[in-house]
This record gives sequence, structure tokens and C-alpha cells, in this order.
Amino acid sequence: MGEEIIQNDENSAKTKPSPKLTLLPLVFLIFYEVSGGPFGVEDSVKSGGGPLLALLGFLIFPLIWSIPEALVTAELATSFPENGGYVVWISSAFGPFWGFQEGFWKWFSGVMDNALYPVLFLDYLKHSFPVLDHAAARVPALLVLTFSLTYLNYRGLHIIGFSAVLLAVFSLCPFVVMALLAVPRISPKRWLFVDFKKVNWRGYFNTMFWNLNYWDKASTLAGEVESPGKTFPKALFGAVLLVMGSYLIPLMAGTGALSESSSGEWSDGYFSEVGMLIGGVWLKGWIQAASAMSNLGLFEAEMSSDAFQLLGMSEMGMLPAFFAQRSVT
Repeated sequence: MGEEIIQNDENSAKTKPSPKLTLLPLVFLIFYEVSGGPFGVEDSVKSGGGPLLALLGFLIFPLIWSIPEALVTAELATSFPENGGYVVWISSAFGPFWGFQEGFWKWFSGVMDNALYPVLFLDYLKHSFPVLDHAAARVPALLVLTFSLTYLNYRGLHIIGFSAVLLAVFSLCPFVVMALLAVPRISPKRWLFVDFKKVNWRGYFNTMFWNLNYWDKASTLAGEVESPGKTFPKALFGAVLLVMGSYLIPLMAGTGALSESSSGEWSDGYFSEVGMLIGGVWLKGWIQAASAMSNLGLFEAEMSSDAFQLLGMSEMGMLPAFFAQRSVT
């Protein structure tokens, strides 16, 4: 009898569920699902013909696009608090066939997207370590980085949640510093500049939608959230504010402190140059390091979403049962 009790205690310890996601880690996971920081929004200034349309875009588009999508996600994630997210929603509305189609193509898209982030991370590092530009070093580095990040994800979603918090703090801090340093140099009238002859509407709208989309991705984790009915709406609201702030504050600092004539130079990666002009070489290096580290957060968030989507599809009978197996922590 004593041996049976000990054995039962051991089995229960092995099957102990992982800790649930709380509010703060969920906010930052959503942040990385959607954004990851202001890296890539620079082109909105160039394609918008100046700062005015860029700033208006990141003020208005969240109201007409991001917030409605976030509200839909909050409502459905609380109505279906289980892993799988939009696969569960589509299956409930249109049947399992269309639910599987949604799940497969969304997963395929996520995998293709996620393959970019380790490459982008090494692209930043190769400027300091040129050896990473050679295949003999680059391929092993990519494999080690990918397997290390995958193992971290395997260890548990709660670990990924707190990793996302730390990565986001590191990635956003240089822009807070840049904004503070820019204050004495800001001229508000520069924010009003726009040259409609240079506006590229297709590039402008593409930048807006690309950087303000995918609020539904975190829904695949709904089954891992503590009190999802309360936590999910709060987390989405917090993430919307965080994303808007991470775009608007650096843009206002950079465009307000630099001459209007520099609008044509704003393209992907230009924030590092803005940092150098405002703070010096040290700030440029910090922003480049933040951009590199942000890719790790994007990778982890995407992999978490994709993994728990497959788990949910397995629990629904759409995939083999081994996709629903969990690691023992």
C-alpha cells in the first residue's frame, strides 16, 4: 500500500501541469505576435511623404483596424477558452473541413515567417563578427540558435512569457533614451510636414497593415491563460497601447528632432542612424543590438502560437495524438 501511494505521488508529479500565463507575460507575447518594436516602421515616413501621414496612420489605423480585431479576438478567446484559437472558431461556424484549412495554411504561413528570424539575427551579428558571413560558420550558428530557441519553447510557455518581457524591455529601452535625448531638439512643426507628390500609397498602407495586424495569433494559447475571461481582454488592451507607443514615441522623437529634408532617407533600419544623430555611436549600437534581440522574441512568440495551434488541432482530432503531448517539467 505504501509503495502504491509513493508511485501515485510520482505519477502525479510527472503530470503536473505547467503554470498558466498571467497578464504581464501575455501582454508581451501579444506584443511580439503583432510587432516586436518599431523596427520596420521607418518606411512609413518615406512612403508617406513626411512625418504627418506616418504619425496620423499609427494614431488612426489602430482605431479602425487593430482595436476591432483585438475586440473580436478577446470576445472569441473568452467564449472558446481552449487551445487552437481561430481553428476552433472556424470549425464551430463552418465545420471541421474549413477549420482544418484555416489551421493548416495559418500554420504553414507561420513556419515560413518564423524561418526568417534566426537569419535576421545573424545578419545583425555579422557586422561585428564577419565570420558569420561564411557558410562554414553561418550554417552551424543557425542550427545551434534554432535548436536552442526551440528547446527554450519546449521547456514551457511560462518561460517564454517571461523571456518575452525581458527581451521587450531590452528592445524598447534605447528608444525611451532616444526620446528623452531628443526632447530639447524637437520642433513640433516638423511633425506637420508632408509632400503629397512623394506619397507612395501602396507602400504606406502596406506598412500600416503589416505593423498593426495579427492580433488573433495569441488566441491559440487561450487554454494556457489563467482566468482567460478576465486576462485576455486586459492583455489585448495593454498590448494595443504598448504597440502604439512603441511606434509613435520613436517616430515623434526622430522626425521632430531631425530636419524635414531627411524624410526621404527613412527606410528599414534607419532608426539606428537616427540614434547616432541624436545620441551618438553608443545609441546606434544599442538600437542595432535591440533590433537583433527583437528577432528572438518574434521567433519564440510565433513558435508558441504555432505549437499550441497544433496541440489544439490534435485535441480536436484533426491531427495525430502525439501533437498534443507535453513536455514534463
